[in-house]
Amino acid sequence: MSDSKLLKLDSTLRNLRSFVIGFSGGLDSSFLIHRAKMLGDLDFEAVTIKTEYIPEREIREAVNFTSEHGISHRIIGIPFPREIKHNPSERCYLCKKILFDRIIDFARENNYEYILDGTNADDFNLYRPGLKALAEMQVRSPLAEAGLSKPEIREHARRAGISVWEKPALSCLLTRIPYNTEISSDILSMVEKAEDFLSEKGFPGTRVRIHGDVARIECIPDHMEKFVRDPDRKSIVGYLKEIGFRYVSLDLEGYRTGSMDHPYNSEK
Repeated sequence: MSDSKLLKLDSTLRNLRSFVIGFSGGLDSSFLIHRAKMLGDLDFEAVTIKTEYIPEREIREAVNFTSEHGISHRIIGIPFPREIKHNPSERCYLCKKILFDRIIDFARENNYEYILDGTNADDFNLYRPGLKALAEMQVRSPLAEAGLSKPEIREHARRAGISVWEKPALSCLLTRIPYNTEISSDILSMVEKAEDFLSEKGFPGTRVRIHGDVARIECIPDHMEKFVRDPDRKSIVGYLKEIGFRYVSLDLEGYRTGSMDHPYNSEK
């Protein structure tokens, strides 16, 4: 794998020099802050927004990663934004605006010059309405600017010995819920508990999409047969019913991004 894209990434970071990185705790933003730290002479800070629809495990993992690598990290808590309380179809655009408004405020208050995020080159080939918000707010995406794809980032992270190199893609809990549905703490809690439980049972990266009292489980293809044959299947069903679901289904199409975007005919 060519290192020319890494050289371009490093050059961009050195030229920007003073910045805040919006840090979700996912692979892309983890690789970005690790690379910035490795360069050694940059003035930057990682900022994670904490709100009700972001899984608590992601906050913990973000804290652990920055602590492990000695990276300055700030967590900023915000209330659930009223603009997305009913999960509108433009949710991702509105969410990016709200979250990065707060990050921009933090940067101004602390004299950082630029705002960065972990968008990669592949994201521009998918349905990412949040990208419009980032462009409007002049947020820089150095990974995408360097042309780094998700597989390339994963491979570079593996080479660098970054612990999260195999980490599945992340997304907020709102993506598990149909559009134009009023969001409650109970709904978010059910989804988060279900996915945490499944991860602990050996099904990382599994999504639990909620349709009223039905849990629709999307797992990666390699886990499909395991789900069906797993002798612990009854305990999985039992737990999901215990936390509030009436029916538990396994989606035979498996995990795919943007499955809740239909009929918007798009990928998230």
